[in-house]
Amino acid sequence: QLQLVESGGGLVQPGGSLRLSCAASGFTLDSYGIGWFRQAPGKEREGIACISHSGGSTNYADSVKGRFTISRDNAKNTVYLQMNSLKPEDTGVYYCAAAKVLLLFRLCVPHDYEYWGQGTQVTVSS
Repeated sequence: QLQLVESGGGLVQPGGSLRLSCAASGFTLDSYGIGWFRQAPGKEREGIACISHSGGSTNYADSVKGRFTISRDNAKNTVYLQMNSLKPEDTGVYYCAAAKVLLLFRLCVPHDYEYWGQGTQVTVSS
């Protein structure tokens, strides 16, 4: 039973921070690349931050570079997304996803990911 469960979302004021977690069960996370994706109202789902199987390679959307950090703790079978300096445009449903195979030049394409969590809502508003 392969499952990904996101947590840590909520309402935060602009400039604030949130730390999202993605806990895996039914499989060992170190066998997969992991991505965080965001779907804002009326927008297509987009890759936000993705990390390779080994953690040696990452890719960030231009809009979040320098503000968001993806990391993985294989011992805890968990992936994190640290989000700082949040902006209203960061609002959306955040999903984590796992991929068996990723290419280093193609880490953050939704189509490449087979397993998806249910998502967690992040709302940035004053």
